[in-house]
Amino acid sequence: MTAKWIEGTVVAQRRWTGRLHSLQVDADLGRFEAGQFAKLALGVAGEMVARPYSFVNAPHEQPHEFYYVVVPEGPLTPRLAQLEPRDVVFLAPNPSGFLVLSEVPDADTLWLLSTGTGIGPFLSILRTETPWQRYRHCVLVHAVRHAEELTYRETIESILAKRGERFRMVPFVSRAAHPGALEARIPQAIADGRLERAAGLALSAPTSQVMICGNPEAVTDITETLKARGMKKHRRRDPGHITVENYW
Repeated sequence: MTAKWIEGTVVAQRRWTGRLHSLQVDADLGRFEAGQFAKLALGVAGEMVARPYSFVNAPHEQPHEFYYVVVPEGPLTPRLAQLEPRDVVFLAPNPSGFLVLSEVPDADTLWLLSTGTGIGPFLSILRTETPWQRYRHCVLVHAVRHAEELTYRETIESILAKRGERFRMVPFVSRAAHPGALEARIPQAIADGRLERAAGLALSAPTSQVMICGNPEAVTDITETLKARGMKKHRRRDPGHITVENYW
């Protein structure tokens, strides 16, 4: 077990809502790039049960932080949710993942489109200097069902205070009207132009790179809507405009 897993110590557990938690962990992990994930694990019935979770903290920040949904019938998250400071959680020693800016071409505007806990890796990216060195504007979109799920507001406000007009935040709340949020789904707001109007920037192939992270259905729907605008998935050998990662 020691070869495959390292011990981490829980520093804090933040319970945003009954189902949305953030776990802060002190662990000696290998180097990672903002946007990547680590595997967290606990022993269950004599076996290690592991799942991948993206870093919310930037690579230069400690402790490591992971944002997750508690799935009541799941084998791992109900146990993660019970952890308290000084408890032990296991982590795979080497982070991985390709939702990183080193895989994304330059552009005028970087659009970071997230649903639910998919906002996590984008907060990691925005807390580094890299996007601000390579893009004129960065737009963070966070889509949730209920207003109380618009988490990490202090972090977002601190980025806004530091970056000013170069940073745009567009929240979505689909189940009810909420001040300052669009009452829609992201694909719908792309198609009818509401997202561009809210951000005050064009979402177009000549000017934009788009990173998408969230539930697979949303990722697929957003990708198809962007393709209708002349965008295509980015690949190293076939450069495009869309980089994605599915959650759960």
